[in-house]
Amino acid sequence: MPDTPILVSACLAGIYCRYSGAVEPIEPVVDLVRKGLAVPFCPEVHGGLPTPRRPCEILGDRVVDADGADRTAEFRRGAEEGLRLARLLGCRQAVLKSRSPSCGSGEVYDGTFTSTRVAGDGLFARLLKEHGITVRTEEDLAG
Repeated sequence: MPDTPILVSACLAGIYCRYSGAVEPIEPVVDLVRKGLAVPFCPEVHGGLPTPRRPCEILGDRVVDADGADRTAEFRRGAEEGLRLARLLGCRQAVLKSRSPSCGSGEVYDGTFTSTRVAGDGLFARLLKEHGITVRTEEDLAG
């Protein structure tokens, strides 16, 4: 049992915040939250984006939505707020949504909106890693 809470993507805990508006809880994550071992957080919503919202992907050094609008500022703001929360709580681990432009760890979509995956991290995952927080995805919990 961890001595500090794990930061988890709120969507994985079944909280209404996914870009599509769908609620798709991942039971191992929900269980961590129920036991008080994890704290849910959505960097995209905390960055000012609505639910639902247009899909976004990383394109070079920017985050753009499917209409081509630059959403980098919202994604950065949310990532910074998430880091602030992680530091406040003393989190050393995070379980984040795979392939998300915020939370993806190790693999994200390439910015063409063709479901093409490339190596990389979402903005929030990258920021957490840069500050020494271990990032895993829900897929890591399953495997």
